Amino acid sequence: MKKISLFTAFFSLMLLGCNSEPTLQKYFVESTESNDFIAVDLSTNILKLEQTKLSAEEDKALKTIEKMNILAFKADGTNQAKFESEKAKLQTILKDKKYQELMKVSSGKEGGAVYFVGEDNAIDEFVLYANKKEAGFAVVRVLGDNMDPASIMTMLSILKKSNIDLEQLKPLQAMVPQ
Repeated sequence: MKKISLFTAFFSLMLLGCNSEPTLQKYFVESTESNDFIAVDLSTNILKLEQTKLSAEEDKALKTIEKMNILAFKADGTNQAKFESEKAKLQTILKDKKYQELMKVSSGKEGGAVYFVGEDNAIDEFVLYANKKEAGFAVVRVLGDNMDPASIMTMLSILKKSNIDLEQLKPLQAMVPQ
């Protein structure tokens, strides 16, 4: 009887642990298998910064960011239905209460938003989402530990000082119209 109770408890925990709800991470993983998507993972090493040239604030901000995941869907005349479907899936995921909206912009055919996961001064993930009906959409996940909005703004200033290795960004060139 004791074994049956233990087995039942273990099985119940396993079922509860298997969350079937869509998550942004699952969406990224599943989408990389499709030819309509381009995925790129970047670490802060891409910036090729000299640590001695960073201010204390910049160094602190850089240390809170672990990596960035970029997922882009290139829309064209042949895949508009899939574009709309994928965009709807993504928007459903981002409506989850764990994604707190910081900012949203929209102008009919295009729009964007910035979300975060975590507490105001201990953010674990920033999500930047942008879409344009004729071009597609892109989602950028900035993953880190104890980030804050000021860290992201500081990172933008660090980008100006960086010597980015553009070779790592080659897969995204297909998204930019020539």
